[in-house]
Amino acid sequence: MTPIKSKLFFLLCLITTQAFCQYTDVINSNRPGVSRSAFSVGTNVAQLEIGPYSIKEERTPAAAYEVSGFGVDFAARYGLLFEELELNIEGTYQNDTKTFASNFSTDEDRGNFKFLAIGAKYLLYDPYKNTEEDKPNLYSWRANRQFKWKSLIPAVSVYLGANYDTNPNPYTYAGIEGFSPKIMIATQNNFSGGWVFVMNLIKDRIGTEQSDFQYILTLTHSFSPKWVIFGETQGIHSDFYADNLFRFGGAYLLSKNFQLDTAVTFNTKDTPSVFGVNFGASYRLDFHKDKEIDNVNSADEQDGFQLPKAKGKNKNKNKDVENPENNNKRKKKDVDFDD
Repeated sequence: MTPIKSKLFFLLCLITTQAFCQYTDVINSNRPGVSRSAFSVGTNVAQLEIGPYSIKEERTPAAAYEVSGFGVDFAARYGLLFEELELNIEGTYQNDTKTFASNFSTDEDRGNFKFLAIGAKYLLYDPYKNTEEDKPNLYSWRANRQFKWKSLIPAVSVYLGANYDTNPNPYTYAGIEGFSPKIMIATQNNFSGGWVFVMNLIKDRIGTEQSDFQYILTLTHSFSPKWVIFGETQGIHSDFYADNLFRFGGAYLLSKNFQLDTAVTFNTKDTPSVFGVNFGASYRLDFHKDKEIDNVNSADEQDGFQLPKAKGKNKNKNKDVENPENNNKRKKKDVDFDD
């Protein structure tokens, strides 16, 4: 095997491992965007995701006002006990000035958490686990990139958590205080060619006056090992607030444990209109260790792609031990310059 073929071979194995495992060799961030992946960060991996942003809102014509300020999205994630389990805490803190349009304009300085939640996510179903047909074709680049019907079956995870709200809070319904349940179903499809589709269905602040339903749809495309772009839509429906938000942006992998990203957010209505810009970063502390696997029949027990087994070596193994001279003779003849 030539050096070029060898490099391509191991690169293909690496890509396959990253696509079909909980733990990946490079950071697996929920950013850019606000949707949550179906997969966890991996056991013994601690990860921080943060994104400062600027926001501008305008409401016209009735009850006209303008909001201008800044905020920060953040999330801390940790893989505990099982590859499928992830604990996390996440939230958004915003500080702004709300100006009412009237004969005598008044300003209201505001600052608080728009949301703060703690919870756990668990992967219920992984269609990419223990699959033989998803192994890469080492002889056809086109075969590895063609559409596969099985990719329509998504990975599915569930999230159970709780919001914490303080009173008063200008970003929540009056009177909401303390903890309230939050649930989510997250699905993820990994398509060939670097396309990933994530869907979140969220029921938030259950049992309160601001119990809302949200859906988030995110389509991501990686067109190089370092760069990724995405598009996203988020729908929010409740008696307190309703909106349809759109986001576009991209991310750059600075190192295997550090990612930078940016995005713009906007909507298409004027009650109020929304426009925001954010810049984010994700960093992980990787203490993950692979489970030890017995060498006996390891190729049959491990998930994912395995190197082909060598043929004809076990047959004469005992003979070589008993007759060292025959072994030395064979070494001179078995030099292989296969290209």
